[in-house]
Amino acid sequence: MSPSAPTSTLRRSIFAGIAGLSLAGTVAGCAPSAAEDGPASADNGTAATTPAGGETALAGSGSSYKDGTYSADGNYVSPNGNETVGVQLTLASGTVTDVRITEHPSNPNTRKFQGEFAGGIAAQVVGRNIDELKVSKVAGSSLTSGGFNQAVEKIKSEAR
Repeated sequence: MSPSAPTSTLRRSIFAGIAGLSLAGTVAGCAPSAAEDGPASADNGTAATTPAGGETALAGSGSSYKDGTYSADGNYVSPNGNETVGVQLTLASGTVTDVRITEHPSNPNTRKFQGEFAGGIAAQVVGRNIDELKVSKVAGSSLTSGGFNQAVEKIKSEAR
């Protein structure tokens, strides 16, 4: 046995331990937190409106929305602090025909989750009545949903 054999074995053990801790940290970072079920932060976003047409009554809802494209920011709290996500919805007869997300990440982790959310939201909301929108988790991102839902409420108020 050469004198470097114990050192080589020790190095491999240390590297294996570091790799295991790194994997555990990555898995823990993807786990849901208790903050996901908490209330969204105070409303301090803005809403902008560009209606494009007439007013449409929604069947059974007793409310009406003007056709057009509406934008609002929604706020939510993540483990990294307060976050904002921009939402743009296009409505026709009270139905969402298009959705766009404007990401406002404050750090790389928020950028990742807002990006995943932006990539998966259209499949969940396009073609649905605006009164039915209330998302909870989209493409692995659950906290961004709180900001999205807040922005949708602002858009509903503007579109009436």
